[in-house]
Amino acid sequence: MARKVKWTEAAWSDLEEAADYIARDSPHYAAAFVRESRDAARSLAYLAERGRVVPEFDDTSIRELFVRSYRLIYHVRVQMVYIIGFVHGARNLHAFWEREGRSPHGDIE
Repeated sequence: MARKVKWTEAAWSDLEEAADYIARDSPHYAAAFVRESRDAARSLAYLAERGRVVPEFDDTSIRELFVRSYRLIYHVRVQMVYIIGFVHGARNLHAFWEREGRSPHGDIE
């Protein structure tokens, strides 16, 4: 059974910010990056458990895939996968989300 995949507003904003940054140098590369990221997210409909558990949260329902140097962070539920963050791998995830008032369970239905 396929799950539905839904981007939270915060995660979509993260992706847009990354794409805008990349587009300063190459709009073509930024568009390809967004396509690759969306394809990775779509793949979770059938393969949600393939990503690793996010070490900062130690919760088996919070997982991540790497898209180039970015972490696509998602929450797995029975019928849904929520994309909850899209963060550069060099960033301190806890500090970044704390500064923004985010949590792994905070922006999903």
